[in-house]
Amino acid sequence: MFGIDVTILAIVGLVALATAGLAYGILFTRIETEKKAESRVRKVKSAETDRVQVKAARDRMNEMSKRRKSVQDSLKDLEKKQQEKSAKAKPSLKIRLMQAGLKISIAQFYIASVIFGIVVGLLALIGGASLLVVGGIFVVGAAGFPRWFVNFMVKRRCKAFLNEFPNALDVMVRSIKSGLPLNDAIRLISSDGQEPVKTEFRRIIEAQQVGLNIPEACARMINSIPLPEVNFFAIVIAIQAQAGGNLSEALSNLGKVLRERKKMKAKVQALSMEAKASAYIIGALPFIVSLLVYLTSPEYMMILFTDPRGHFIMGCSAVWMSIGIWVMRNMINFDI
Repeated sequence: MFGIDVTILAIVGLVALATAGLAYGILFTRIETEKKAESRVRKVKSAETDRVQVKAARDRMNEMSKRRKSVQDSLKDLEKKQQEKSAKAKPSLKIRLMQAGLKISIAQFYIASVIFGIVVGLLALIGGASLLVVGGIFVVGAAGFPRWFVNFMVKRRCKAFLNEFPNALDVMVRSIKSGLPLNDAIRLISSDGQEPVKTEFRRIIEAQQVGLNIPEACARMINSIPLPEVNFFAIVIAIQAQAGGNLSEALSNLGKVLRERKKMKAKVQALSMEAKASAYIIGALPFIVSLLVYLTSPEYMMILFTDPRGHFIMGCSAVWMSIGIWVMRNMINFDI
């Protein structure tokens, strides 16, 4: 009985194995075909995905190329405009007075200059100077010193603007990141900023009120603040208006550049201080020696003032001293 059962089980197992082998033989071709079809479908899908990615990357590159070309064209246009402005004559006296922050008219400036020249001329005449010397002092007091004072005030105001301008840019960056538009950010500086940045941004708002857009109003700022940093700011605003982009990031980078330029200027000034001190000492040495010699031996020095040959020697000395001071000044001044 046990042997019969084993035989039957063996037969059943062999039949099942034969059936499975027959089924596998029949279905093998279909299974392989389905596998190849699935593999082919996956490859096609992968190729389509790669094609879409390549097309998207190509589109991004084309967009970046168009934007880069637009920025380059904008920079060329702005550079051309700046070159045209530089090719023109120097700014008029009215513009210089505006740059200096002096709220006086040209007529008032000329009247004050003449009055100052008359005052210093009278003081020289009271002091016993000759008419020729009095005339020279009058010319210097009426024409030379007032213009020097205006230039001094322009440099002082530009320096104050440059010290405060990066802080104003930081306020604009935070305002834009918080959701305010550029116009409101500029208005915020014009109301709560520090002078002279406050006045210059107020002029931007006033220019908008008469019909100018923000890039044009910012480009006009260089007329009242003749600094390359102001030109950088106008270029950033103009490019953002034409090509778009993240304005807060651009202004933040500009603020960093301005601070780095300031650090570089301070470093150059510190490194050149020894040369400047030497130039000051060399320039003052002839006058100090002349004063000491005059105090010890007045008769020895008076011949320079009483004899025509002494006048000629002092004139030649003044010319050579001026040339030497001009050469030393150009050697120790660096443009950054």
